[in-house]
Amino acid sequence: MTAPAVRVLLFLLAALAAALVASGPAGAFSKQDVTITSADGTALAATLTLPDGAAPAGGWPAVIFMHGLGGNRSSTLAVAQQMGIGDRFAVLAYDARGHGQSGGLIGIDGPKEIADVKAVFAWLRARPDVSDTRIGGWGVSYGGGAAWNSLAAGVPWAALEISMSWVDLRDALLPQGLAKTGVIAGFLGSLDPKRIDPEVLAIRDAAYAGTIAPVLPFAAARTSLPALKGVKTPVFMMQGRRDFAFGMEHALNAYRALGGPKQLWFGLSGHAPSPGVAADTPAMLAEGARWFDRYVGGKTAVTFGKPVAISPESWKGQPVRFSGLPKLVTTKTTFAAKSAFGQSGKLQRTLPRLTRPTEVFGSPIVQVSANAAGGWSRIVAVLSARTPAGKEIVVAGGGVPAKAGKRTYRIVLSNQATFLPTGSKLTVTIGSSSLAQNPGNLLYLDLPFPSTARLTVSGGSLRLPQLATPVSR
Repeated sequence: MTAPAVRVLLFLLAALAAALVASGPAGAFSKQDVTITSADGTALAATLTLPDGAAPAGGWPAVIFMHGLGGNRSSTLAVAQQMGIGDRFAVLAYDARGHGQSGGLIGIDGPKEIADVKAVFAWLRARPDVSDTRIGGWGVSYGGGAAWNSLAAGVPWAALEISMSWVDLRDALLPQGLAKTGVIAGFLGSLDPKRIDPEVLAIRDAAYAGTIAPVLPFAAARTSLPALKGVKTPVFMMQGRRDFAFGMEHALNAYRALGGPKQLWFGLSGHAPSPGVAADTPAMLAEGARWFDRYVGGKTAVTFGKPVAISPESWKGQPVRFSGLPKLVTTKTTFAAKSAFGQSGKLQRTLPRLTRPTEVFGSPIVQVSANAAGGWSRIVAVLSARTPAGKEIVVAGGGVPAKAGKRTYRIVLSNQATFLPTGSKLTVTIGSSSLAQNPGNLLYLDLPFPSTARLTVSGGSLRLPQLATPVSR
């Protein structure tokens, strides 16, 4: 994700906050700003709302809200208001360290941020008007990473809701060992450099240089997936259909690992190329309110239908639901190629028109035979489509490190869901960056090569996973 894309997402979230404050359910509650001190002495700014009236026996059930990177607690307070839970839950939203009015430096949901979650949780649980055992969490993007990682670290959440986030930071930022440099640049470029931990900037520089060794322990310390296997905490996952920062695999892998009640909604909101707020957002948040009522509020009469929901691209008010992960089919297309080029060049192959409606679902795989020479060190593939109406859609992208000599490369592209109408034409682009497909596609930046670098491509194939029955039209 590029810096402009991150700014657009933050703008949309701010706009959502303003709209929800103006139009969302009011609820009857009181509000106060508080300061919570973390284990290392860092002051965290927070806002607490409590329902009007006397607390029930055992205290109010509660929900802690965690915002996205570069944001602050105002946006998540607006989400809580739209969910309409303030009249029956204590709600605590806080500025993550390095954000808003909180102190400290941004460490990308590392050990200090998880200590912060523990401190916030303990502060809230210690209140006599809040339940000791019924505290849930809601996190979006960066806040979702904090929610997942704190669950892995043993925070005893009653239930969680996590939106467009990650469970494996290495997979998110360095899939197949090649850094998604545009995503990294976009996220960090949206922040005040003075509020970023120097370790994060050093890791960024290593990733840009292709030096993966120091990045691996950093990513592992911010990865929750291995610890999620069999976890019984109820979790409602809201992941974007088309999110090139955190693909669908993060929610899919968590869904497979968790052992308790779980709900999965692939929606229309997400990081670029999706909007931060979409047509199905109100319906998704309404289901989230019911999730908290059931698993934090203790309303056992609240029930849910089939656990996997997918929003059609043309939203009509309801997602399509499945009793488990949907059935897929895969097609394979080969393409001829004999092309040699330098860093500014590329190979493009357009495939035959689609003969039926196709809803890509998962990670397309491009396999190519290629000979890298003269210092050529990476291969990036982008799958795009042009519809019969002339609209160009970037379906997915991915990349791998390259080594000298002739080899076969298997490039796994981003995991997403994209509907393509009958008659659409798919195009595979191979180059040194995603800019080879389009100068505005900054998923993988065009970092320098030696002037001698050349790539010769001599054939390839595309494997395309898709829903057996499309949900979109």
